[in-house]
Amino acid sequence: MAAINDLISQIQDKELRERIQHEVDKMAKQKKFGLVFEEHLPECTPLYDVPVKVGATVAKRTGKVNDIYKVLSITDGVASCLHREDVEVISVPVDELVCIAEFGEPIYPYLKPLDSVCNAPDSDLWHTLIEADNYHALQLLEYLYAGKVDCIYIDPPYNTGAKDWKYNNDYVDSSDTYRHSKWLSMMQKRLKLAKKLLNPKDSVLIVTIDEKEYLHLGCLLEEMFPEARIQMVSSVINHAGVTIGDSFSRSNEFLFFVKLGSSAPVALSLSPEWRGNTKSVKKEKLVWNQLMRSGTGVKRTDRPNMFYPIFVNENGTKIVSIGEAISIDTPRETVKSSEGIKVIWPIRSNGEEGRWRIGRENLIDIYKKGYVRLGSFTKTGMAITYLASGEQSKVENGIFPIIGHRDDGSIIEGEMTQERKFIPGSQWDLPSHNATYQGSQLLNKIIGENRFSFPKSLYAVHDAIRFFVANKPNALIVDFFAGSGTTLHAVNLLNAEDGGHRRCIMVTNNEVSADEAKALTEQGYHPGDEEWDNLGIARYVTWPRTVCSIEGHDVNGEPLKGNYIGSDIPMSDGFKANAAFFKLGFLDKNAVALGRQFKEMLPTLWMKAGAIGKCPVIESEIPSILFLPDNHFAVLTEESAFGELETMLSEHPEVQTVFIVTDYEAGYCAMAKSLKVERTYQLYRDYLDNFRINTGRDKK
Repeated sequence: MAAINDLISQIQDKELRERIQHEVDKMAKQKKFGLVFEEHLPECTPLYDVPVKVGATVAKRTGKVNDIYKVLSITDGVASCLHREDVEVISVPVDELVCIAEFGEPIYPYLKPLDSVCNAPDSDLWHTLIEADNYHALQLLEYLYAGKVDCIYIDPPYNTGAKDWKYNNDYVDSSDTYRHSKWLSMMQKRLKLAKKLLNPKDSVLIVTIDEKEYLHLGCLLEEMFPEARIQMVSSVINHAGVTIGDSFSRSNEFLFFVKLGSSAPVALSLSPEWRGNTKSVKKEKLVWNQLMRSGTGVKRTDRPNMFYPIFVNENGTKIVSIGEAISIDTPRETVKSSEGIKVIWPIRSNGEEGRWRIGRENLIDIYKKGYVRLGSFTKTGMAITYLASGEQSKVENGIFPIIGHRDDGSIIEGEMTQERKFIPGSQWDLPSHNATYQGSQLLNKIIGENRFSFPKSLYAVHDAIRFFVANKPNALIVDFFAGSGTTLHAVNLLNAEDGGHRRCIMVTNNEVSADEAKALTEQGYHPGDEEWDNLGIARYVTWPRTVCSIEGHDVNGEPLKGNYIGSDIPMSDGFKANAAFFKLGFLDKNAVALGRQFKEMLPTLWMKAGAIGKCPVIESEIPSILFLPDNHFAVLTEESAFGELETMLSEHPEVQTVFIVTDYEAGYCAMAKSLKVERTYQLYRDYLDNFRINTGRDKK
């Protein structure tokens, strides 16, 4: 485009030049630069909780989710359905159909409690697992935590061609010629929403991938996060390698770190296994720098004020005084020393006049502190070293204790008293990151059998996250490709190590494997049936691991053996943490249009208020004031009870989130202004106006 614009600028005829420029500008807006991929049909959503009624949009439970019918009539449990494409009318039993929401059609979610584990009844820390299609869960999370997430860690399907993921409820395998563009289309939709969750001032997105899609993913991330600093790390996960047909065995994978705002890895005290992975490991001795400048800008003429004499006794054991800098036109020979005193100048080995690294006043100050060391005399002067400010701080902070002084007054430092901290390089090769031993075998140890293929090493996830949240003890961490539940396990381990209060939200679907799906279908089961759902990832893998790791036992109730690597924490101790398990369900808009549905909304409000304490449950109609001090929030449903609410809040300062139910916006603003709480939110009386997703908000 730049060349075209240059040529256009050479056109003498102004009118012609402007017309051509106008047309070129229109073309430029239509042209896609960078990563180009097919825009596939948007994903449809099966609504298993919504009853099949006349007029509903449906699909067969065993068919393609985007193979759509409309219900014309229902008689004796059999539906007469019109196929959208070929206009064929067929009869299908109602229990073999599922309602469908197409992209852009509003759907109304709620969080249905499935289970919980409480191993810390005195703690208000509650993690969350949501069973859902992550696209819709992310839309709900956008309402709850937009701009508040500190770290997102995801391990998406690698698109290897081995039927490891679905698009529109169909497995995508190596025979699908559009599998790369389908994968990119799937990832783009979810990353748009993920970006809205991240704190733009300081947060990180971590994405793992292998060689099949890392180039595409890298381009996609660059396009979607132009403001971010992106770095890719290579991590060895199996030295033996995984055989891939007639190709080289794969022994590593890649991690993309997308750093927003001020986000950056922090230096950490790392185990010895990290030391071979970096050149930036701090030395275990203090670094004494040469006082005479080397490299660039080394001449006297470059910094005349850095050319001054240092007077040393003839034994070379003491600095007697430090003279003033002399002007550039003053020969150094004019400066004389007393008997028994030698004058030291910054003279380079070739005899040229150089300069010192630091100014006279600074040198006088650090010499008094013992931070200047005298060496031996040379042909041109004397070797003098000093401690730069960073090294001085290690002494002053007690990292290197002073155990004595040399004859020249310089300090004698002892051994390092603190673990060294550093940031590793971009090549990670650590035994603890082995996915076989610390991923598959660890998971099997917990749930007793091979229920999940290729889980991440617990310590690989722990380390990746730790570099960005070690200094954030209250961080919010999200994983919307949760799979085997490694991320929550890693967050709990990190909290146990440093006493943090980090909270994790995991999202995973409840799909069964291709082989299991085939077997279940042959037995007459369909998605949504209890027998089918009990073998899904969320209920068969993610949640059992969550419960067992928190309580410290395997699925059979036997205590877990061994300690966590790098600590003396026994696995059998579990973690002082709690977790709630929800399913993202969908409500029939006709059934809720006239009701308040606060029973269904309550878990969502609980999460919006910070997921503090155990998620409350109400069996009856919500009162005029639902006051929940253990959960730190309240709901005002009747404006006439506002005065009573103010009194209750004055008695419970821990309640800092209030939901006000009113359709009157001015009234809401007045009430919110009067309340002395951190957060207030307006809820409309009609549930349909409070929460709706799938309406294309991610395109904004």
